[in-house]
Amino acid sequence: MKFKDRIEKFKAQLEYIVERPILTSSIVLGILAVLVLGLSLPYYLANFHGFVGQILAEAHGMLFDIAVIGILIFWLNKNGEKRQRIRTYKDEIDDFRLWESEEAAFRTVGNIKRLNRHEIYEINLVNSHLSKTNLNYVNLKDSNLNSADLSNSFLIETNLANTRLNQTNLENSNLNQANMEGAYASGANFKDAYLIKANLQGAFLIKSSFINSFLMEADLRGSYLTGANFANASLYKADLRDVKGLTIDQLKEAKTLYLAKFDQDIMNLLNEQTPELVDE
Repeated sequence: MKFKDRIEKFKAQLEYIVERPILTSSIVLGILAVLVLGLSLPYYLANFHGFVGQILAEAHGMLFDIAVIGILIFWLNKNGEKRQRIRTYKDEIDDFRLWESEEAAFRTVGNIKRLNRHEIYEINLVNSHLSKTNLNYVNLKDSNLNSADLSNSFLIETNLANTRLNQTNLENSNLNQANMEGAYASGANFKDAYLIKANLQGAFLIKSSFINSFLMEADLRGSYLTGANFANASLYKADLRDVKGLTIDQLKEAKTLYLAKFDQDIMNLLNEQTPELVDE
């Protein structure tokens, strides 16, 4: 065999070993074991008990290194990997932000749920396309969904407390029992949406559209409703006490106000002007 062929064969064998970490580690361990044991043989023969004692002392130090340094390094690596995964999920959301397609929507939702598993709830979803997606029980507290498209989506019991939903499209979405306490939803579109037993306490709903929406037993106490459109909306058993900016003209457009709760002055006006809306 030619010298050049031997060199090539050696390189191939070396690459084979290097590409297999366990094999490489085993070979290195074997070489070092032979070297160390060979050099230590005279000490074994001359003073076996004393030498073994030194080995045991070193073994205790090794155990300490494994217990403290090893665990610390493991924790740091795991923490670094977690932070990298979180960064990757957020980057993918940014990549799909303005892509209006079903694939983009479902991949964004997948990243949202993965972030939730890492206890990340405050997510930037501005201008995101999330139409026809399932976000039931997802936690988006304090997130930013301004101008996002959530039309025809499912957000049952979703946590949207203090979330920014300004100019967000939630048309024909299901937000039953969703928590929107303190949400900023000025100019949001809730047309044909289901908000049964939704919590909207203290929410900013200025100029929001609730046309044809279902707000049965919804809690709107202390919310801001200046310019909100309730045309043909069902407010059966809804709680609208202590709301700001609400007028009789807005309520006259509703489909029903039966058993809804209002401040006494508003209730008196309703009984006088539109008793058919508050009576069965």
